[in-house]
Amino acid sequence: MWEQKWVIGNWKMNGRLQNNNALMHRFRILPQADKVCIGLAAPTVYLLQLHNAMQIVLNNRILTCAQDVSRFPGNGAYTGEVSAEMMADTGVDIVLIGHSERSLYFGEKNEIQRQKMENVLNVGLTPLLCVGESLEERESGKAKDVIAHQLSILAGLDTQDIAVAYEPVWAIGTGKVATVAQIAEMHAFIYEQILSLCSEGVRIRVLYGGSVNAGNAADIFAVPCVDGALVGGASLAYDSFTAIINAAQES
Repeated sequence: MWEQKWVIGNWKMNGRLQNNNALMHRFRILPQADKVCIGLAAPTVYLLQLHNAMQIVLNNRILTCAQDVSRFPGNGAYTGEVSAEMMADTGVDIVLIGHSERSLYFGEKNEIQRQKMENVLNVGLTPLLCVGESLEERESGKAKDVIAHQLSILAGLDTQDIAVAYEPVWAIGTGKVATVAQIAEMHAFIYEQILSLCSEGVRIRVLYGGSVNAGNAADIFAVPCVDGALVGGASLAYDSFTAIINAAQES
């Protein structure tokens, strides 16, 4: 897993039982992709459906990923929350933390994200921290400062494995994609920051996200320090998601 390219699909608030079943049925015969770690992040209500369906995929293990998790551990009077323990109980492997849409719509900042990271690690799951700057922050020359602040929650975590997804906010769902030079510069910077924050020997995966599709995936995977992709809309269709997986396999 930590030597493979990662291709993680984020369905966001999309999906219905019947449509999910149809899509999962197609994934059961996905061609072999031994160089790729494949995951799908479904809405919480569909995680068990996804996990159960993925047990009979023929050629690949497809990881079950959650889009978010509660900052509260264990059990308690937190109506509407879903704990990391519950995620583990339903077969989740990876949990997205700090997606920009969580910050934008729910005001989540570093302190909450750190709590979520610790909860996920404490139950043996893998957190995937999402970082990214706004267009205003990039144009004002503050992009690296913003990313460094977001990455600061990694300091002192009890783990040897760090996974980060760099998603410039201005490229999420807009059709705009950062240039190869912009991606290379930021991914190298993220690697440097992780190495400075974490213990020696840490294993790192840094994914790019932001309007990744079948047409641009190969170019993105060829960029140094790009270890995979966090895919939005293109993960909702078998053909486009498979094309991205194939591009990762061939990179």
